[in-house]
Amino acid sequence: MTTPLPKTADLDALIQAHRTLPGATLPILHAIQDAWGYIPDEALPRIATALNLSRAEVQGVVSFYHHFRRTPPGRHVVQVCRAESCLAMGADALEAHVRAALGIDVHQTSADGAVTLEPVYCLGNCACSPSIRVDDDIHGRMSPRRFDALVAELRATSGKGVTA
Repeated sequence: MTTPLPKTADLDALIQAHRTLPGATLPILHAIQDAWGYIPDEALPRIATALNLSRAEVQGVVSFYHHFRRTPPGRHVVQVCRAESCLAMGADALEAHVRAALGIDVHQTSADGAVTLEPVYCLGNCACSPSIRVDDDIHGRMSPRRFDALVAELRATSGKGVTA
């Protein structure tokens, strides 16, 4: 899910490719996170300079939107939906199981770097609540048993230490 720290030239090329778009701050931030999995510290002053903004303005955008990460995520990102429909269908209990199974809390990454756990506010899968997203795949009608099976599958296919 993540790649090594971006090279300055790669970061600058990505910023330049998006800087002329209307409201370029968001497209640039999305492109950086898509490329590296997070917004590295060195990106903020480079974005600010390219767009003639202050670092505080860029940091304000990053901190306002919950989607943007400031630290590298694990190899897999598990997001548990916290919207009303999922909560009504047991998302609190599911999240408690996920935290216990992975041994981490929300906004944390497992010690082996395998999994980051995040809350998400509506995956648009309300008819199949409760839902989670693992990397880019949404899974509806999630139960603790199905979650454990999903993690076992991730573990088997990645060969890495995803534990649950």
